[in-house]
Amino acid sequence: MTSRHAAPRRRRAPRHARDLRSHGVLRGVALAVTTVLVFGAAGGVAVAARLNSNVDTVSLDGLVAAAPTPTEPPDPTDARAGEPVNVLILGSDQRDGENEAIGGAVAGMRSDTTILMHVSADRTRVELVSIPRDSLVDIPTCTMSDGTTTKARKGMFNDAFAVGYDNGGDIASAAACTWSTVVQNTGVPLTHFVVVDFAGFQSMINAVGGVEMCIENDIKDKYTGLDITAGLHRLDGVTALQYARARHGTGLDGSDIMRAGRQQQLIANLANEVLSKNVLTDAPQLLQFLSAATQSLTTDVTMGDLTGLAFSLRSIDRANIVLTTVPWAPARTDPNRVEWTAAADELWANIASDVPMLGAPTPEPTPTTAPPQAGAPADPAAPAAPADAGTGEAPVAAPEPTPTKTPGREAFTAADVTSSC
Repeated sequence: MTSRHAAPRRRRAPRHARDLRSHGVLRGVALAVTTVLVFGAAGGVAVAARLNSNVDTVSLDGLVAAAPTPTEPPDPTDARAGEPVNVLILGSDQRDGENEAIGGAVAGMRSDTTILMHVSADRTRVELVSIPRDSLVDIPTCTMSDGTTTKARKGMFNDAFAVGYDNGGDIASAAACTWSTVVQNTGVPLTHFVVVDFAGFQSMINAVGGVEMCIENDIKDKYTGLDITAGLHRLDGVTALQYARARHGTGLDGSDIMRAGRQQQLIANLANEVLSKNVLTDAPQLLQFLSAATQSLTTDVTMGDLTGLAFSLRSIDRANIVLTTVPWAPARTDPNRVEWTAAADELWANIASDVPMLGAPTPEPTPTTAPPQAGAPADPAAPAAPADAGTGEAPVAAPEPTPTKTPGREAFTAADVTSSC
C-alpha cells in the first residue's frame, strides 16, 4: 500500500548530534548483522574497548521503564546470560552534513523504519520484526531529558520519535518516546536501543566486498538515484543504500511495507555474506568491518556487553535468524495508514514469553506404516521404479523445490529463498 503523507520539517539537530543521522535499514542491518554475527568474533572485550571511541553512548535512565534486571550474577562473557534480550533498532531519516550527499538536504529528524530484535534466552534464536512507520498506535505520555512530559495521543508510529525530538531536542528524548510507545503497544519489555548512521552503512557493506542480491525487476528511482536492471548483482555500499531506501519509481509500488521487505532481504543477504566469508576469522578484515560498523552506532549498551552477547550467538543456525513485518491491514480510518491485526497480538505475546514468535513449528507427520525390515521381500503389488538406462539403477527422486518467500509479506529466515534470478 502506498503512503502519501509528507513528513513535516523538523528543526535542525544540534552540532553534537551530527553522528546520530540514520536511516531505517541501517538500524536493522547494523545491529542484526554486526551485533549478532560480527562483534562476538572480535577477540573479546579488548577489541571492543578499542572500538568504544567510535560509539556514542546515550543513557535513557529516568526516561523509560527500567530494563529487566538479570536474576543471576553477570557472566563476564555475556552480561545477560540466561535472559532474553530485546533491542529496539531505530533512528531518523536525517539528511544534513555528510549525509546530504546521500539523501539530499532535508532539515530535522524524522523517524523511519524501526525493527525490534529479540534474542532468545538460550541464544539459539534471533528474531527481527519490522514496525511500519505508518502504523496507527497509541503514543503514551513521554518524559523528556529536561524533565518535562508530553500528552498521550493517537498517531502514526513514527510520530513518537518526532514528539520526543521536537519537545526534548535530543536523541535521548526521541529514543525514549519511541521506546515507551513500543512497550505500550506490544507488551514486550525492552533491554537496549540502538541508532545507526546510514553513511557508515555504506562503509560496512564495502568492508565485506559488497552484498550479492537478486533483483527481480528493473528499478529506477529518481529520489535515491537507484538505476539497476533485473538479475544477479553485487551491490556496493552506495547501491545497497539506494536499494534499501528506494520506494518510488519504476519497478516499485511506493509502499513502506515493501521497502521494509527489501531491507529485511538485505539484512539476510548481508548476514549470509559475513557467514560465508572469512570475516569472522581474518583479523584485518574483521577489524575493518568493525571499524565501519561502530562508526555509525548510538546506543545505551557498552561494547563489552555487545561483544559478549554476540559471542554467545557465534554458532547460530541461519535458519534460526527469522525476519518478518508485524501483521497489519489497511487502517479502517485511512487506507494510506496501517493498523496491526489480531495476529500481531500473538506475535508480541510470543516474543514477550521468549517462545518462537511465529509459534511452535508443525511436527513432521508420523508414518502410518512401519518401514520394511532389512532383507524383507518387496511388496509384489508395489510398482517398480524405472531403471536408469545407463546404470540399470533406479533414479534418485528430485528434491521438492523450496517455495520462494516474499519479504515484507511473509516471514522468512536467512536460509530461505526470497527471490529468483
